[in-house]
Amino acid sequence: MTQAIYLDYQATTPLDERVLSSMMPFFQEKFGNPHSSTHAYGWETEAAIELARENIATLIGAGHDEIIFLSGATEANNLAIKGVMEAWGQKKPHLVTVATEHKCVLEAAKYCAAKGLELTVLPVKPNGLIDLDQLRGSLTDKTALVSVMAVNNEIGVIQPIAEIGRIAHAKGVLFHCDAAQAFGKIPLDVNSMNIDFMSISGHKIYGPKGIGALYKRNGRQTALIPQMSGGGQEYGYRSGTVAPALAVGLGKAADIASDEMVQEIGRTATKMGRFKDMLFNALPGLILNGDALARWQGNLNLTFPGIDGSILLSSIRGIALSSGAACASAVSGPSYVLQAIGKTEAEAQSSLRIGIGRFTTRIELDRAADIIIKAVHEAGGIRL
Repeated sequence: MTQAIYLDYQATTPLDERVLSSMMPFFQEKFGNPHSSTHAYGWETEAAIELARENIATLIGAGHDEIIFLSGATEANNLAIKGVMEAWGQKKPHLVTVATEHKCVLEAAKYCAAKGLELTVLPVKPNGLIDLDQLRGSLTDKTALVSVMAVNNEIGVIQPIAEIGRIAHAKGVLFHCDAAQAFGKIPLDVNSMNIDFMSISGHKIYGPKGIGALYKRNGRQTALIPQMSGGGQEYGYRSGTVAPALAVGLGKAADIASDEMVQEIGRTATKMGRFKDMLFNALPGLILNGDALARWQGNLNLTFPGIDGSILLSSIRGIALSSGAACASAVSGPSYVLQAIGKTEAEAQSSLRIGIGRFTTRIELDRAADIIIKAVHEAGGIRL
């Protein structure tokens, strides 16, 4: 059986062999508990974790002691949102987020609302970007936190993060950014972008699953209430033994991104540009979802008018892609992100998400384009 062409890079990325090589010693001979402070086995793994922490911090312009290791971006988003809102309590009980955020952000926000806190969920424009004036108007003296993702996991749009942070700080509001789809892919600087908290995921940047981090700006104003009780590891914000192999893998992935990001952005744009042209030239009426310019070039979210996406997916078994976010696969119904940008239920169900990355080849994309074009034609073409 021929292996399917993998075009679902927003769901997860393959593990880079260089990352795997860096991790292997910590599964075997370097097995010490990094929190064992009385002998060399613990010192060895602790040193490796601190180097990984430094690599992550360097990539986003942070201090090494501002990086908290967690299990992934879902935990980071929960800690940032719940932790901040619990810390501010009734003094600043208002949280602002956006309708197209990752499911875990929206669910954490709903949790806060269920606890009696105030929640504003901002809409987005048809291109998937927020209205900055609307954001500005939503902030009050009671607003503690604004949470906006950098790159959308379904439609790939890049929000104006620096401007959002500037608006938040001008009002004395903290800014949290879910950067799971942006970290290591586009330039991020927590200081110039006015970011107080940033969520990071290892498996979105060719690192291992099960590891992520939260950047937390040092300072009294960025206090967090821990969400897990235990031994007080990770500066007291996340109890539990840090997994050395996973942390080292995330650190190595960040180090590779520091060296190769600029070139990779160019390669990704070139590959996706050719692929996109092939599809749009052969399928007039094809619709791109999300802003055409303010987007991560590794993402392509397309509506095929008149063609059910699930039927189209079943007819292109040689390609691994999706009709929406992997995190929402257990939830039936059309994508809430596509509905938020004004798509009807039928249009949302006629849409597919395509994601490419570091290991996608031009040959694979040419083949994938041929398969998709053929499948659409066999399904009766795009009916407008």
